[in-house]
Amino acid sequence: MKVSGFTIVANAVRLDFPVVESIRSILDCCEEVVVNVGRSDDGTLDLVRSLRDPRIRVLETRWDMSRGPAVLAEETARAMGACRHRWGIYIQADEVLHEHGVPSLLDAIGRADRDPSIEGVVVRYRHIFGRGDLEATNRHWYRREVRAVRLDPSAMVHPFRDAQGFRVGPSDRRVRALLADAEMFHYGYLRSAAAMRNRIAVDRTLYPERGAPEGDPAYLWWAPGLRPFRGSHPAVALEWVAARSLDPERRISPPRPRLRHLRYYCSDWIERLTGWRPFEFRNYELR
Repeated sequence: MKVSGFTIVANAVRLDFPVVESIRSILDCCEEVVVNVGRSDDGTLDLVRSLRDPRIRVLETRWDMSRGPAVLAEETARAMGACRHRWGIYIQADEVLHEHGVPSLLDAIGRADRDPSIEGVVVRYRHIFGRGDLEATNRHWYRREVRAVRLDPSAMVHPFRDAQGFRVGPSDRRVRALLADAEMFHYGYLRSAAAMRNRIAVDRTLYPERGAPEGDPAYLWWAPGLRPFRGSHPAVALEWVAARSLDPERRISPPRPRLRHLRYYCSDWIERLTGWRPFEFRNYELR
């Protein structure tokens, strides 16, 4: 079965997104990958085009940043709409799919395609935090998300809120999905210190209600659930990870448990005991 891929990106150089690694990680899963490149002034378009692969189709667009986080959903929907096949694999510009999970992901898409009631496929997440050998695992970080969706317009699958995930129809029903044995690596907090500082201006535009961040954005605050990562990174990202793992300006604060962390300790204990994650936000319903 033919599968499309799609993503959106803008100012990838200034914000240090591993977008090349991101696209490469899904390229061999897909007959095409649609990349919606928002107008940028840092060479992002040239960076994407440097991949020089006929399967990549670039949409040159202008994003209306005054729309806030809704612009991310709108531009993701634009990329979805340009896909030619029945199913699409979605990846964000700071995510990389591990090659070990590709067969399982494609198998799950095939099984989902044969069942009209299934609208998506869910993958597991690794949130790499501050160093290449550290990951964040508490319930603040989503452990799974929909990353393959049925693209037939009649399925009415659409990006939800800021396009972290997807929902269905005008009621924003959760996506009925299968779980694949595949891992997506989130590298947003392994970007350079300079990129994290450059992100401030973007966040002020997209999320004005959050206000200005306290202190240096490159100083990452410790929280319960930071654990050593002893697995392997995706092969296409090894060089990118190695180049950023020892950024001296990007630091993690010393461990300092606080009263507000109690919720994480409690939910982590329950999850370890039962496998259930309390208060988990989900855009999907597993079948």
